[in-house]
Amino acid sequence: RFALALRCYRSQLCGQGTMQSSALVLALALGSASAFMPAPQVRASTARSVEADPWFPDAVATFGRVEGASAPATSSGGFKESFLEASPYTDQSSIPVNTFKAKAPYMGKVVSVKRIVGPQATGETCDVVIDTAGGIPYWEGQSFGVIPPGTNPKNGKPNSVRLYSIAASRYGDDMSGKQTTLCVRRATYWCPELKADDPAKKGVCSNYLCDAKPGDEVKMTGPS
Repeated sequence: RFALALRCYRSQLCGQGTMQSSALVLALALGSASAFMPAPQVRASTARSVEADPWFPDAVATFGRVEGASAPATSSGGFKESFLEASPYTDQSSIPVNTFKAKAPYMGKVVSVKRIVGPQATGETCDVVIDTAGGIPYWEGQSFGVIPPGTNPKNGKPNSVRLYSIAASRYGDDMSGKQTTLCVRRATYWCPELKADDPAKKGVCSNYLCDAKPGDEVKMTGPS
């Protein structure tokens, strides 16, 4: 084709060609040039693969490059994306609500308490991680109740429940499904006369949680 294109081009230069021959020359030249170009490399396709998860089978999906794959990889005959644990995802019928109440609370154990604000911050906020052993499941957006030890000095009755928003996914920060996290701001009252925090007016439950030590038991209610 390249030789034919060259002959046609020469004939056109000699005045023997027409507009049709010019078009033919261009088409043949382009076709001939493409024959000398290297073949394009086939890019590896991207397919979905499933990683085994020790706590939640079929719950973790990853995206990776799979050489030569032309279709999504499957596990056990079909890919199941179940990390939302609801089908369809808008279904809220299985959300746990008030599994444990104040008369029969769940007993968790403190894993760690960490201050998460700087030394010059106004007040103190702590990250409180609690081991639940997976016995009080919850969903994102819910809250747990905490019953601080002791009694109310005003009526002599046991302290009532305080609610705290859950600051972790349903799997916990360690993705084990056996922990939860509360973000607690220590409640204090600055007395202008004493020019110090008034211990008689400090928050009972927030101070209890911020002062907790690993291994301390925590009475929990909810989730709500």
